[in-house]
Amino acid sequence: MSSIFTKIITGEIPCYKVAEDDNYFAFLDINPNAKGHTLVIPKKEVNKVFDLDEDTYIGLMHFARKVAIALEKAVPCKRVGVSVIGLEVPHVHVHLIPLNSMKDIDFKHKVSLKPAEFEAIATAIANHLD
Repeated sequence: MSSIFTKIITGEIPCYKVAEDDNYFAFLDINPNAKGHTLVIPKKEVNKVFDLDEDTYIGLMHFARKVAIALEKAVPCKRVGVSVIGLEVPHVHVHLIPLNSMKDIDFKHKVSLKPAEFEAIATAIANHLD
């Protein structure tokens, strides 16, 4: 059975896409810790990050770095935090979270955004990709 993230990749479920290449996909988290909270995933559905083959793991981190650099340019913050915890969806995902305080990385802290805000943020990040 396909994960929710695989369904996002295939377009079965809509998302606020930030970036995509042949192997990786980045989109805004719809339940964000902070404005601009982005998820980066491999298109290959694997449950655990350390179960990825080495090339996919390195490629995922390279792609996440590229997205994080664009995210920091698009969303004012002190830095972009990274977390790979992923118990809620059995598909590897890297959280990129704009940080202005430590509460921004706390997954109990959430912010609400309107669809137009999500769209504007996704576009702004995409526009800063090299």
